[in-house]
Amino acid sequence: MNRRLYSALLYLISPLLLVYLAMRAFKSADYRSRWDERFGLKSVKATDLLLHSVSMGETIAAIPLIKQIMATYPHLTITVTTTSPTGSAEVLRALGGKVQHCYLPFDLAWCSRRFVKQVAPKTCIIMETELWPNLVHYLKKSGASVVLANARLSQKSAEGYQKRHRLSLPMLQSLDAIAAQSDSAATRFINLGVNKGKVAVCGSLKFDISIDQKRIDAAKAVRAGWQAEQRPVWVAGSVHPGEFELMLQAHTLLLQRYPEALMILVPRHPEQFDAAAAAVEQANLLVARRSHNQAVTADTQVIVGDTMGELLTLYAAADQAFVGGTLIESGGHNPLEPAAVGLPVMVGPHHWNFNEIAELLVAQGALKVVESSAQLAQVLEDLFTDKLAYQSASDASKLVIAQNRGALEKQFALVESLLEKA
Repeated sequence: MNRRLYSALLYLISPLLLVYLAMRAFKSADYRSRWDERFGLKSVKATDLLLHSVSMGETIAAIPLIKQIMATYPHLTITVTTTSPTGSAEVLRALGGKVQHCYLPFDLAWCSRRFVKQVAPKTCIIMETELWPNLVHYLKKSGASVVLANARLSQKSAEGYQKRHRLSLPMLQSLDAIAAQSDSAATRFINLGVNKGKVAVCGSLKFDISIDQKRIDAAKAVRAGWQAEQRPVWVAGSVHPGEFELMLQAHTLLLQRYPEALMILVPRHPEQFDAAAAAVEQANLLVARRSHNQAVTADTQVIVGDTMGELLTLYAAADQAFVGGTLIESGGHNPLEPAAVGLPVMVGPHHWNFNEIAELLVAQGALKVVESSAQLAQVLEDLFTDKLAYQSASDASKLVIAQNRGALEKQFALVESLLEKA
């Protein structure tokens, strides 16, 4: 399938995009507005630089890069786009009115064409793997330089690109530069036909995560407010439907050994908040919801983290963490966030989105891969019981972060080379 056929198919299914938005809006109020941005109908100003990051995780990784660009090139005007409300909220929180912000339109040809014509960037930075054929096509047609930053490419994704090579390969080959997270990702891009000279191994920006003292202090205050300083506390972060029950099964098993244990259950998406709370009640566990300001007492067994932008704080308020999307076939989420605050980390077997990072953490003893809720409960229990093993895993998490910093400097250098040519 080539780009023209892809575009025609998108036009045919475009009514389903309205159905998709309506369904998301039914579940989450955050999807009930700004539909004009989704279809490129909102007027936006021309800027020098366009940066796109899909959701919160990619945006958090991109913020230090954006700030360094702003500090080095204060005259540049910048537009930052996301596709999720959580990513949008992070842009507004971290950058406020210093950048132009909107959602990236759907990749319908007329939407992408109109959006690119309005923004008219000289340079575009796309984070990780958020590549859209029409967006890239019209950016290149407009004369913009396009760099894929913090690029990851799993074997599974590479195989998908290969199957759709008539659509994917021209897009990949038109990129001006790729800042790959790892050697294996770089090799996969090259094997797909990307010119070797365009690919640089720069590491992952996610290693350059910085947890400021204000957040640490806030986390300590949160835990103190729960009167849980002496309780075993663990977080199940970025958890998906299909994992709620598994997390609760693990916690129920842990309670047999540690009756005072407290779990913080944080769903990945806002529309899942109510379902997570219902699952806790069905498991006959005593629950408090963050969004409802419900008191956490000595009897509370589960806190549902149903607020936005608090996941890092909740990690910092806990002792151990499981990162979701990994006990179901979803690919997983960033294990470096809990590692950055010194937590031992657990994931399930389906963590291909962060395979290289997981391998680094496993090699140092910071992360364990669990296959079931029972195994998760056993690992949690072992580390709560063995203080030396716990401290070793905690130190290992911090060490992996410290040893792999530096991606920001490398990726900025690559982006800077394009900005100087613009």
